[in-house]
Amino acid sequence: MDVNEFRARGKEMIDFIADYYENLDNVSPGSKVQPGYLYKLMPHEAPEDPESFEQIKSDIETKIMPGITHWQSGNFFGWYPSNNSFPSMLGDMASFMFNTVGFSWICSPAATELETVVMDWLGKLIGLDKRFMSIKEDGTEGEGGGVIQGTASEAHMVAMIAAKEMKLDYLKMRGESDEKIRTSGHKLVAYFSDQTHSSGQKACNVIGCQARNIESDKHYRLTKESLQAAIKQDIEAGLLPFFVCATFGTTNTAAIDDIPGIADVAEAENLWLHVDAAYAGAALACPEFRPLACGIERADSFNFNPHKWMLTNFDCSALWVADAKYLVQSLSIHREYLPRVKGSTEFVKDYRDWQLPLGRRFRALKLWFVMRMYGASGIRAHIREHVKQAKWLEQQLVADGRFEIMAPVKFGLVVFRIKPGVFDASADDIDDIVNNANAELVKCINNDGRVFLVGTKLRGIDVLRPAIGSSHGTFENTTRLFKVIQDCSEMVVAQFS
Repeated sequence: MDVNEFRARGKEMIDFIADYYENLDNVSPGSKVQPGYLYKLMPHEAPEDPESFEQIKSDIETKIMPGITHWQSGNFFGWYPSNNSFPSMLGDMASFMFNTVGFSWICSPAATELETVVMDWLGKLIGLDKRFMSIKEDGTEGEGGGVIQGTASEAHMVAMIAAKEMKLDYLKMRGESDEKIRTSGHKLVAYFSDQTHSSGQKACNVIGCQARNIESDKHYRLTKESLQAAIKQDIEAGLLPFFVCATFGTTNTAAIDDIPGIADVAEAENLWLHVDAAYAGAALACPEFRPLACGIERADSFNFNPHKWMLTNFDCSALWVADAKYLVQSLSIHREYLPRVKGSTEFVKDYRDWQLPLGRRFRALKLWFVMRMYGASGIRAHIREHVKQAKWLEQQLVADGRFEIMAPVKFGLVVFRIKPGVFDASADDIDDIVNNANAELVKCINNDGRVFLVGTKLRGIDVLRPAIGSSHGTFENTTRLFKVIQDCSEMVVAQFS
């Protein structure tokens, strides 16, 4: 393919993408294929000779499309949103054009410096404390800063590695022997609630430390008191607490941990405090939500995903650290083939030392496009519209009379179930009946095909958790969701009564 054919095929591909989005509301958001479907449709070896663009495009329509779950549909309410936008796509196209491998400043100065600038923009947009900015107000370089990771799981792992480095450094300062420090890894303990994202446990598995999952309170929050009690037990057992994760918007219910209380404990016990705001952090662009995040200014690291609820294509996970010392110290490895800038290194960041991989894409471009083409006002309008729709859905479910809301609706997530009173309350197995009915309601809704959502369990209770947040959704999609819930609930209640 030469540049002329690329120009023609590129225009065709843009039309293909635009047609997809124009018709997306008319396509069932969930895939109905069975495991192994694609293997049966595909050749079992790569083609020996080139194939045409038309053949490939046809295969996308006939073979790939049936196996796609349409995350960008306004009728998709599963998990948490995976936002994209046309400005973000354009930014990614520019990134693909350059195809830099920006592991250091020398590799492509603009790739590094735009990321530094854009991460400061983003941090200020969501109201982060100045400790997290790369550039201080006087124009000099700060101790902290932001970096784009692939996912919140990567951010969690990177933060935990830095926390381990901080703890080992603390033991060294305390005069512990090199041998004791070297063999202390298995005694390190990281703290989470039973609602923390699974990435915390995975990070512990990777770095070889212990994970302590603490039971959350009745509001599904990690509290100061429960954290203190767990740490006390572990210290008495000879273990070394070093890390705690506080969540701003948990996956199950969008609950907010007791961040100020957790910060108190982290400070008293010399723990690294990481705040995981992967989903709800985007809401902090709106000042009215910032009181909910009291205490994040005391964190050592903070993370949220613009690719969830801020109009930016996957992958784009924003991580800030208040002091990059331990992050760089733990992840920096020098090789002669990885030259560094000589002389003054002010404003020179080698982001390879801020992440797990060496190579990295020019992801700052798409974030730059989004922030410029929407502006802060457009981003805030995007967030507020979804919260408004979620509040409307909550009101409709309550007014219907058959449903109960299982967690406060703060953002775009609505957690509910068919309430027990709808069924025969005299039945001995009423709890099982209600759980089975709500699990069946999820299946019924997804089999209906008009919308897609997922359920979860809250301490053994089956619930539904539609998440409103599609970049391409409208109020009409949310009204359709409520209509499907009503229709399917009528059938499910009849089945289990």
